[in-house]
Amino acid sequence: MNQTPTRRDIDLDYLARILGGLLAIPSPTGYTDTIVRHVCEEIGRLGLPYELTRRGAIRACLKGRQHAGARAIVSHVDTLGAQVASLKPNGRLALVPVGTWSARFAEGARATIFTNRGAYRGTVLPPKASGHTYGDDIDTAPIGWPHLELRVDAWARTREQLEQIGVEIGDMVAIDPQPEFMDNGFIVSRHLDNKAGVAVMLAAIKAMKEAPPPPVDIYWIFTIAEEVGQGAAAILLPDIASMVAVDNGTTAPGQNSAEFGVTIAMADQTGPFDYHLTRKMVDLCTINDIRYQKDVFRFYRSDSASAVEAGADVRTALITFGVDASHGYERIHIHALRSLAELLTAYSLSDVEITRDEHVLGSLSGFTTQPVEPATQDLTAASAPEMTPWREETP
Repeated sequence: MNQTPTRRDIDLDYLARILGGLLAIPSPTGYTDTIVRHVCEEIGRLGLPYELTRRGAIRACLKGRQHAGARAIVSHVDTLGAQVASLKPNGRLALVPVGTWSARFAEGARATIFTNRGAYRGTVLPPKASGHTYGDDIDTAPIGWPHLELRVDAWARTREQLEQIGVEIGDMVAIDPQPEFMDNGFIVSRHLDNKAGVAVMLAAIKAMKEAPPPPVDIYWIFTIAEEVGQGAAAILLPDIASMVAVDNGTTAPGQNSAEFGVTIAMADQTGPFDYHLTRKMVDLCTINDIRYQKDVFRFYRSDSASAVEAGADVRTALITFGVDASHGYERIHIHALRSLAELLTAYSLSDVEITRDEHVLGSLSGFTTQPVEPATQDLTAASAPEMTPWREETP
């Protein structure tokens, strides 16, 4: 690999402003038209051509010196949310989650219900919500989506009144993000997964405007249904040889992710990421002085999983910003977002090492290798650890 740093400087004010604008737009999976329009308009302002799939996934292209063997960078604009499951006799709404998230984090949330007649506001509550009425029962009530209801801020005390104001089963519910951008660089909000990833990509595109052309075409892809497992299954082109997903890492006990620097995923629940592309991410961090750490995610999948499962023969990697309390009330740091955006620019401008990937099929010539030789260890007197002689234990 070329040892010359290729990362570009990132406009952090732009990144934060873009993230704030994205968080202000409700976009639960299945209700993403508005945010798709918003992202397309921003891509247009940045000067990139783009195209949409029928449902609204976005594919923008930064032209490189060569078309074949193109690279893709992907994140998703959709977020967690809910849907109206039934209209209750008491004039409230039963909910089912959109995406996988705990009902613990839904209790007390403010929300918007989108109906054919317009939007209503409301609050997600347990049926026993008042300590003045139920006493200690509010602390022993069960947790789960069947034990929540949405109180609509409208005159509706019966099922019939809900029907009269236009609320129907299947209406989409968006949960308020409640973002806070703190002076010390921390950002606290719902839906940072993955609007922060979208903001990172847009900031990287902006940083690339004055850069020389990359060696191959770079496709910047924004999907609309990752939270329900669909991801980048239907938007890749045959010329795309590698794909880097940008998403959240999970900072929690037992994990190695961090809220600073880039967290490079070595594997998720679908298996290991591509050996060579993942190690390229590590090398680029080292060459470009970008802080990083590695992690393995056990209960996690991203845009790349759906693409590979759909049959796309692409190398995949996952680079993340560490999130505390992922799929809850999340926290990240601007340092991680900057680091990720820098890595995306370094990757986009880096040399292509595996030129064979220009072709879908080929011979063994130029095929990659992986180390298989036994490792050697220098055990000189200066470096060797103190050894304790082996002895047989007495039963």
